[in-house]
Amino acid sequence: MRKIKAKDIIWCAKVLSMIFTPFYLSVLGVVLLLFCSYLNILPLIYKLFLTLTTLVFTVIIPTTLITYYRKHQGLTHIQLSARPRRMIPYLISLANYLACIYIMGALHAPHLVATSLLAALFIQLLCAFINMWWKISTHMAATGGITGGLMAVAIEFAYNPIWWVCLLFFISGLVGTSRIILKQHTVSQVSGGFMIGMIVSFVTILFF
Repeated sequence: MRKIKAKDIIWCAKVLSMIFTPFYLSVLGVVLLLFCSYLNILPLIYKLFLTLTTLVFTVIIPTTLITYYRKHQGLTHIQLSARPRRMIPYLISLANYLACIYIMGALHAPHLVATSLLAALFIQLLCAFINMWWKISTHMAATGGITGGLMAVAIEFAYNPIWWVCLLFFISGLVGTSRIILKQHTVSQVSGGFMIGMIVSFVTILFF
């Protein structure tokens, strides 16, 4: 049996961090709502349009602007992730989320979709505020947000999500471990990010 080396573990941690980046998880949440809930009855073209709108404003535009900012400042990915420099990416992302929520309202998107994006916005606002004093894990806040959102929707529509919740906890554990292996966060920053994301998403979707 091939012995697992430290560089293999680091490589796996980098891949997990890249796959479960906070940018894509909002799109994943919207896709799950549109295609795996009662919203599946909506016309396919309308669902694809809402998904594309979410993708543009929560992934493509923020990623492009943040990449431009990083290169313009001559920063590496690691340097940009340092706590003092994380505020600009936060502000870019927040502005695009606000634009996305406004457009969803103008398009009369399903309330559950708009509320899930509002939950993501609240999570980012809280993370940006906390980041002024403490470097919290946005990767874990995002996975926590998906988990809390699933729990809220399950209560709202009275179904048992236990297997999905178990899967999300497993994935969250892998992502959190990868962030610690890469020395991007401590255990407290990882667990704190997950709890914040889960609680904010749960409360927002269930009560808003």
